[in-house]
Amino acid sequence: MAATAFLGELKMNPFGETFRFSLGTTCYFFGLIWFQQLRPFETGVWVGVSLLLFRALLTHNQGVAWDDALLHHLPSTIYYLLFALTLTLTNLRRRLEKPLMVGIIGAGGDLLANIGELTFRNLLGAAYPLDTHTVLILALFGCLRSFFVVGLYNMLMIRQLRLLGDQQNEQIQHLLLLNASLYEEGFYLHKSMGHIEDITRNSYELYKQLKTEEKSGRLPSGYSRHALSIAEEVHELKKDSQRILAGLDKLLRQDTIEERIELKQLTRLVVQANSKYAQMLGKEIDFHQHAEINLTTNRTYALVSILNNLVANSVEAIQGAGSIGVEVRLSQAFVEWMVWDTGPGIPDSEAEYVFQPGYTTKYDSRGNPSTGIGLSHCLDLTASLCGTLEMTRSGSTTQFLLRMPTSELLQKQREEWSS
Repeated sequence: MAATAFLGELKMNPFGETFRFSLGTTCYFFGLIWFQQLRPFETGVWVGVSLLLFRALLTHNQGVAWDDALLHHLPSTIYYLLFALTLTLTNLRRRLEKPLMVGIIGAGGDLLANIGELTFRNLLGAAYPLDTHTVLILALFGCLRSFFVVGLYNMLMIRQLRLLGDQQNEQIQHLLLLNASLYEEGFYLHKSMGHIEDITRNSYELYKQLKTEEKSGRLPSGYSRHALSIAEEVHELKKDSQRILAGLDKLLRQDTIEERIELKQLTRLVVQANSKYAQMLGKEIDFHQHAEINLTTNRTYALVSILNNLVANSVEAIQGAGSIGVEVRLSQAFVEWMVWDTGPGIPDSEAEYVFQPGYTTKYDSRGNPSTGIGLSHCLDLTASLCGTLEMTRSGSTTQFLLRMPTSELLQKQREEWSS
């Protein structure tokens, strides 16, 4: 109401002093489209009444009597009532996804309302001609105002959708990284299930041997029972692990986020995440990324886990400032990722220990070493995808080369094609 009243004073008078084209109509029409909880006709009534009182007050302050001021601006209220009635009868609310239709409705409503206002002014004693020339001018200004509003609305909506899309993309990236970490834990939990099964079986075999020894009198009673209790406890541990693994498998279903992802998008995800990690650590690191392979895969979590570990190691190895590169290329039947950095590197004398659990070159502020299991994790995950991971050198720069068979990356796609 307030915005329409004030913007209504930005005007031009094409036919004389009383009739005007103003930005008030533009403001009212935009408000109805943007604030979709508003009802067009009720809003039109309130806007028309407030506009009448506002303009009458301005005219009264110029020395005009209240009756004459109200009567002078009453046709403007008629305009907003007719405009609001047109928007209500044409169900504008249900057509907002069709910009052209909204623009036509707005222009048509503006034209009919202006004709109604001029007719009412003529009834009050004015002499506005309602010929073809006048109608064309009214239609022109109606189209300009209506399609300006529709264009502005769509520009703002596009910007809003882009911001929403960026937020959703960040959430998807966060979920991918989080699920990649869970994938690692699930992978090793699944791997340990075999060991737990072996321990359960061996414990039970020990129980049977001890039971036999007790029956023969070579051992006092009680040992076999103790061995059986151990087997039962390990069995319960196995059941608990199975329940946890089942929950992780349900959580990590690929179709919960994206069924397939492009390798260059996956690589970009890892680089963006570690760029933020470097900023958090207060390091100035330039990331160089080259990935132009038009290939998609569903091995998302395993690949993200491996690459994220390698790039995060590079971030942590660099002191203060440096560069990190992630390059992806197609080499015959393999996809290769090369990860390099300008950090201090790994000495040749320690190269053979790099992938052994416990090896580390990183220490905290107190001198405590890290766990040293990151690269051994990467090696195990790589082996699960039938790939290879090795450390190479280029001068003084340490590089890690990850090679994955394209047949493994495209496995699900081949199955879909064959079916």
